[in-house]
Amino acid sequence: MANIALRSPQFKSIAVSTGALSVVCTVTIGGILRYTLIKNVQQSTTVNFDIAELARDYIEITYQSDYEPQTVSIVTVLTNYDGLNGTGSVVDLPTTITDRGFEAYGTFEEGVNPTIPFRTAPTYLIPTTDTNTFTIFAPNNTAGIIPNITTLNGLSVTPYTVSDTSVTTVDSVVCNIKRIDCTKYGIGNKITYINKYGVQQDLWFFLKETKNLARTNEGYKSNTITYPSGGATYNVQNAPNKVFNTQAKQTHTLSSGYYPEFANQQFEELLLSEYVWFHKPTSGVGVGSYIVVPVKVKTSSVAFKTSVNDRLIEYTIEFEEAFDYINNIR
Repeated sequence: MANIALRSPQFKSIAVSTGALSVVCTVTIGGILRYTLIKNVQQSTTVNFDIAELARDYIEITYQSDYEPQTVSIVTVLTNYDGLNGTGSVVDLPTTITDRGFEAYGTFEEGVNPTIPFRTAPTYLIPTTDTNTFTIFAPNNTAGIIPNITTLNGLSVTPYTVSDTSVTTVDSVVCNIKRIDCTKYGIGNKITYINKYGVQQDLWFFLKETKNLARTNEGYKSNTITYPSGGATYNVQNAPNKVFNTQAKQTHTLSSGYYPEFANQQFEELLLSEYVWFHKPTSGVGVGSYIVVPVKVKTSSVAFKTSVNDRLIEYTIEFEEAFDYINNIR
């Protein structure tokens, strides 16, 4: 069973059998037949079906507090028929392909049909360092979870405690944890996003946060004249210029603090993610209390820094809450 990246095309192919005039492709997702695709064919050719967008529609991505990977099972069956439009008799044995789909992607340079984890398992499902090892950054006294894939292609997670400086998977893969003191600006701000591998990953911003509220509304001019017995008049406390449909969006601008150059990959994957959450501090509840809310990365471009050109590598990213400030969910 292959682990396929569904944000990139995934082509399923079959050679056209002698005597075949059409090929039928059935796509079963989560145990339910969802699609039947038919192509009329020519002899001595290979037929391809791209199933990525079809299967991706059935991945329900939501924030998971246990960081368990969210995937979908896919079974693709390709069958040659000796009649047009999938009619007639079956020619030769069907080709059956079983996959596990992720909300993941490959880059252009990585070629066709990208598969997870882009390297040999067992491994963590996060970017490597410049020496092909694993290092994450977290504030002092914080715990977390890192998704990983096992030798036997199983999906798992590896938790770390508030005092760990490294963790090891059941397959003996080590991830170092670099602890950062960020008490000058509180306890840090955590962003969780679906990374290139299709799993949740944390990225901490250790320096200051700037919040902004942007308001929008509409207006119209009303007639405030009244006609009592003494003639036309109006109330000076009754505004003729009315306001309605007032709404607002809240944004959070976060400063990362200093990261090594290999962390550029994490910031790249954050910008390319379509699922991002902010662990928003809850005022008046206590230090360390937060609510996880969906956000959009409002920053659209980043000039990646290097140790040679910039010496110190730090990024400032703006996030916009992915909902209106005034509750209007009906």
